[in-house]
Amino acid sequence: MSTPQQSGETTTVIQQAVNEDTDRRDVAGFLKRQVQQSLAFGTLVVLLIFFSIASPNFFTFSNIATVLLSTAVIGILALGTTFVIITGGIDLSLGTGMALCAVMTGVFVTNMGLPVWVGILGGIATGVLMGLINGLNVTFLRLPPFIATLAMMMIAGGLALVISGVAPIYFSTSAPDFKKIALGVLIPGIPNAVLITAVLAIIAAIVLSKTLLGRYTFAIGSNEEATRLSGVNTRRWTILIYMFAGAFTGIAGIIIASRLDSAQPQIGTGYELQAIAAVIIGGTSLLGGRGSILGTVIGALIMSVLVNGLRILSIQTEWQNVVVGVVVLLAVFLDSLRNRQRT
Repeated sequence: MSTPQQSGETTTVIQQAVNEDTDRRDVAGFLKRQVQQSLAFGTLVVLLIFFSIASPNFFTFSNIATVLLSTAVIGILALGTTFVIITGGIDLSLGTGMALCAVMTGVFVTNMGLPVWVGILGGIATGVLMGLINGLNVTFLRLPPFIATLAMMMIAGGLALVISGVAPIYFSTSAPDFKKIALGVLIPGIPNAVLITAVLAIIAAIVLSKTLLGRYTFAIGSNEEATRLSGVNTRRWTILIYMFAGAFTGIAGIIIASRLDSAQPQIGTGYELQAIAAVIIGGTSLLGGRGSILGTVIGALIMSVLVNGLRILSIQTEWQNVVVGVVVLLAVFLDSLRNRQRT
């Protein structure tokens, strides 16, 4: 018969063993994430080398600037949806939502004659509102994120067409400096859109790793029920996460409108797939609980380089879509393999 002292010692030994095992798991997880990011970065380097050899027009200053501008839009969308996917959700309304935010910015600035900064806030607020609706549908109506955001994708696309009258809204007469938001240059050789994306990536990384929003993002994705039982209001935090992602959608809408100097109501189609693919390629798990901002940035660069390289090689649009689709399929398959290894 064991004494209380022996029982306490046994418990201590077991706890130490559990702690050591947890530490080993954390180290193993960290090493796996580093390997995944290294593989993603290696893929990016291979694509750059391949397209540079395949076409002398690829690795030029003007084309690299175009790639970075494209990465700005895809990257900003991907930064926001990284939080959603880490929770185990998904957001299919990114593309059309971005178009609606651009249209609303155009309405505020051009049609209503409001100051540019008011239009910018209005565009971001539109994205936040969409995120709020998505969050409410997922948490209170208990709709699967796929269905909730699919419905929002259709609603946002329809509203963008209705509000704009199925016609672009141009900023050139009402706000001639609007295009400088994306195309202006504060640092020589680097468009403002690239700087904005870099700043947003830093903010997203800090939020994900240093704040309660980031901690609960991982907690909800790892085990939502356990997080709820520990006293966390998971509904409220899930809604906040979707709203946070919606703000990024709004910013992406402003950047693409500034880049085109117009709000194009049909511009967003397909962007959601590229953004989601960028997140998955960067190592974020579709099952939730794992992801990083650095990986997402690398994934966004991969998608931009791939699409741009195919265009430089004069690959038909139809085949470009096929290649992007294959990349999405491959990214999801690799994520599935990673999840099987974890279990």
